[in-house]
Amino acid sequence: MSQAPFAHVIGDPIAHSKSPLIHRFWLQRLGIAGGYDREQVVAGQVATYCKGAMADANWRGCNVTMPHKHEALALAHSVDSQVLRIGAANTLVRDGESLSAYNTDAPGFLEPLRGDLAKEHYFRMARILGTGGAARAIIAALYDAGFTLVVAGRDPAKARGLLDELAPDGEHHAVALSHFASPTDFAFDDREGCLDLIVNASPLGMRGQPELAFDWSHAPPGSIAYDIVTDPLETVFLASARAAGFRTIDGLSMLIGQAAIAFEKFFGAAPPRDAASDAELRKVLTA
Repeated sequence: MSQAPFAHVIGDPIAHSKSPLIHRFWLQRLGIAGGYDREQVVAGQVATYCKGAMADANWRGCNVTMPHKHEALALAHSVDSQVLRIGAANTLVRDGESLSAYNTDAPGFLEPLRGDLAKEHYFRMARILGTGGAARAIIAALYDAGFTLVVAGRDPAKARGLLDELAPDGEHHAVALSHFASPTDFAFDDREGCLDLIVNASPLGMRGQPELAFDWSHAPPGSIAYDIVTDPLETVFLASARAAGFRTIDGLSMLIGQAAIAFEKFFGAAPPRDAASDAELRKVLTA
């Protein structure tokens, strides 16, 4: 039995996860005697893991990565409304002898955009590249934030299905991912007062995966390029966006944002999030 509160991140594979570095950094900064570690859990064994973990009164919960987000949802005794909408849980929090399910991906994704979203815009549009689990949360988050959405996937029918489910109102569009691979001579209208996002919500560009083929002639002037990939942190997608003159947001922004929400649920304290602390945390994560 542990002598201090602790939590885990579970998945398969899990050795690559940076979550322990983030949570341990905050625990140390706040002087909290607690722990956070990785646990490799294979598919079909999440219930067994949770039963064993709950035998320790100091276990506070776990973050959940692939392939367990749907399995974790089925174990929860109470479910946050965002989880029901997205259809997946990435955080299980102990509540006595029960488990509560949350999805922190959507608010974590939006965190680095808070300054932009606080402004008024004539029009907001996001091109979302990918149709997997992360894309579900991002589609829901951006729809709620008033964006018109273009979702691109290898299977446009799947993209259309996600829009019909998660963004039922508005003129949203589903296209093939290959649509953005070749240059376009499309003449964009005046984007003054608009907010445009280009989001890689797919694993393309991740270490060991093919690169994402995106030609930046498809991005309206002033667009923000946002890549949720964290390994490598500097993806070809972001490097090419920056070379084309676009502002960029990397995958650590979403990772840290969603971790902050989970940390408070696990350990009962908000993590230190001033600019200096975030900058030091990034150094730890990129060392």
